[in-house]
Amino acid sequence: PRSALSFSPELVVQRARTSFQTGRTKPLEYRIQQLKSLLSLISDRRTDIADSLKKDLGKSENGTELFEIMKLEGEIRLAIEKLAEWAAPRPVEKNFLTITDEVYIQPEPLGVVLIIGAWNYPWAVTLVPLVGAIAAGNAAVIKPSEVSSHSAKVMEELLPQYLDKDMYPVVTGGVSETQELLKLRFDHVFYTGNSTVGKLVMEAAARHLTPVTLELGGKSPCYIDKNCDIAVACRRITWGKFVNCGQTCIAPDYILCEPSIQSRVFEELKRSIEEFYTDNPKTFEDYGRIINQRHFKRVMALMEGSTVALGGESDESQCYIAPTVLKDVTCESKVMKEEIFGPLLPVITVSGVDEAIQFINEREKPLVVYVFSHDNKLIKRVIAETSSGALLANDCLVHYTVSSLPFGGVGNSGMGSYLGRHSFDQLSHMRSCLIKQLKLEGVNSMRYPPHTPKKLDWARFFLLKTLNFGRLRRLALLAMLAGLTAFVVQVNVLNYTNPVQRGKRFCLVVVML
Repeated sequence: PRSALSFSPELVVQRARTSFQTGRTKPLEYRIQQLKSLLSLISDRRTDIADSLKKDLGKSENGTELFEIMKLEGEIRLAIEKLAEWAAPRPVEKNFLTITDEVYIQPEPLGVVLIIGAWNYPWAVTLVPLVGAIAAGNAAVIKPSEVSSHSAKVMEELLPQYLDKDMYPVVTGGVSETQELLKLRFDHVFYTGNSTVGKLVMEAAARHLTPVTLELGGKSPCYIDKNCDIAVACRRITWGKFVNCGQTCIAPDYILCEPSIQSRVFEELKRSIEEFYTDNPKTFEDYGRIINQRHFKRVMALMEGSTVALGGESDESQCYIAPTVLKDVTCESKVMKEEIFGPLLPVITVSGVDEAIQFINEREKPLVVYVFSHDNKLIKRVIAETSSGALLANDCLVHYTVSSLPFGGVGNSGMGSYLGRHSFDQLSHMRSCLIKQLKLEGVNSMRYPPHTPKKLDWARFFLLKTLNFGRLRRLALLAMLAGLTAFVVQVNVLNYTNPVQRGKRFCLVVVML
C-alpha cells in the first residue's frame, strides 16, 4: 500500500476531505464494514502489535492483551452492535406550537478528524478514538506518537491494508510533522497527551475555529481513610500505580493518608509489590520499562529531595526504574511539581479528610480522584467537595473499562470525553431538525405583527408550555388498565345471580387484579 509519508500532510488531508465529500461514509453499512475490518486487523495481527509494544515499552504479551487489545476490541464490537441506535434521529419534547411537527436531533458526521495519539498505550489511545470517528461517519487522519516508534511504524504499515486508505491515512513523523498538520483545517482535533502540548494544539485549532477533545493528565490524588481495609486498598493502589511502569494517565499520582497509618501503608505496599512483581521486578516479565532515556532521566530527577521508603533501584541502560515509594514528601518537593508518569509513589501525610480535600482543591483539577473508605458518607463528601474528570472509590483505573461512562478530564486535565456512545457523540454534530406543515396558519398568526397583548398571551401558552409525551403515554396506559379492570370485574360478577356470591366474586377479582 502507498504510504502517507510519500505525500505532504496537506495532500494527505486534502485527499481525506475529497474522499469524505463523496458521501460514502454516510451509509451505516460502510461504517460497519470499516469497523469490522479494523477488528480483523486486531485479530489477524496480534503478534505484530505485541512485538511492537515489547520493543517500545517492554510490555509482555499478556499485558498487551489486557491493557491494549481487550478494550479496543470491546469498543469496536460495541460500536458495531449499537451504531444503528446511536445514528438514529433522537426525538425531543415539543411545545404546543410544534405538537403536529417532526422535532428531533439528527447526528451527522463532522468531516475530517485529526487524531493525535500518545505513546504510553499507543494502540488503545490512538485507535479507540478512531472507532468513534468511523462510527460517526467521519474521515480521519491518524498521527501516532513518534516516541513509541515501533508501534507507529507497524500502525502505518497495517492500517492501509485493512481500512480505506484514502479516508483513514496514517501520517508518521515527529514534532515538525505534527506542527504541519496543525496548520491545516480540520473539523475536529482529538489529542491525547500532556497539558503543555494540549495548549499548543488548542491554540492551533482556534485559528480555524476547530473544536478539540483534549485527553490530558495531571496529578491524580489517592486518599486512604484510616478506617478502611488498608491491605486491600494498598493492593489495588499498587496495581493501578505500577502497571505499565507507572506510565498511565489515570495512575494514582500520590497518596494522602494520616500519620497514624503511614507505616502500615508502607508495609502493605511492600507486600503487594513483592506479590505482583517478585522481589526482583527487573527480571519479571510483566514489569515494563520507561519509554526512553530522556523520560528515564526526568523521572529519576523527580526523586531529589525525597526519601526512598521502598525500591529506588534503576538501570539507565535498560530504562529500568523499580517500583518506588517515597516518604518525607511535602507540597514543595520536586516530585509534586509535575505529573510523575513513572513508577514513583509519594506518600504525604494529612490530618484527615478535611485537609485532604483542601490539598486537592489547592491544585489543578485532576483526571481522577481516588478515595478508599468503608464510609459511604465520606466518599459522597469527597465527590461533593472536589472536582475532577472522574472519581473512583475503592479501586483504581477500572472506570476506563466502563464504556457507558464518559472518559475525560476537566480544566487542566482536559476537555471533552469519549468511550462507547460518548465517542460517537463527541465526534458528531447534533443537528436540530424541525419539519412543519404548511397548515394551521391561524395558530401561527399569533407571531405575526401586530403584536397585541392577546397574541402575547396565546404565544406564552403555545411557546412556553412543553408536552411530556412520556407522561401522557403513562397516563393513557393507566386509563386503559383501569378500563380493562372494570370490564373484567363486571363480566365476572354478572356471572353470579346470588348477591352474596356476587359480592364474594367481586372481592376475589379485585384482589387478583
